[in-house]
Amino acid sequence: MSESNKAVVRSFVNSVNARNWDKILTLLAPHFVRHSNAGGDPEIHSAEQLISYLKIECATFPDAVETLIDLVAEGEKVAARSHFRGTQLGSMDSYPPSGRVLSATNLAIYRLEGRRIAEVWVEWDNLFGLKQLGHAPRGGG
Repeated sequence: MSESNKAVVRSFVNSVNARNWDKILTLLAPHFVRHSNAGGDPEIHSAEQLISYLKIECATFPDAVETLIDLVAEGEKVAARSHFRGTQLGSMDSYPPSGRVLSATNLAIYRLEGRRIAEVWVEWDNLFGLKQLGHAPRGGG
């Protein structure tokens, strides 16, 4: 089961990278939920909401690519460490396009039901990202 769950997560990340929204719908459970506190985003409570969120992210970072680094699976959960890289060419909430590259590591835990992703918790260092994009001071302390 662990290997098949990791394969679902790989397929999901590959589908996001390919902007294959139809494939993503087949990989998510109907009652899908995404949790994240990193960007102050509200929880996402459906596959359709996630796709809307991802489309906005892709408009902001049109060359965005997520690369899986580590996948660890146990039971119904898969933990992933991945690398995100993209150039901010669109607005990000109140932050204007910077033309700078965001390069950041993300941590996520996926919970699967059957062979579909039912829930995911995603976190990253948002302040580090804002500094890279020139939206926050790079000071020490």
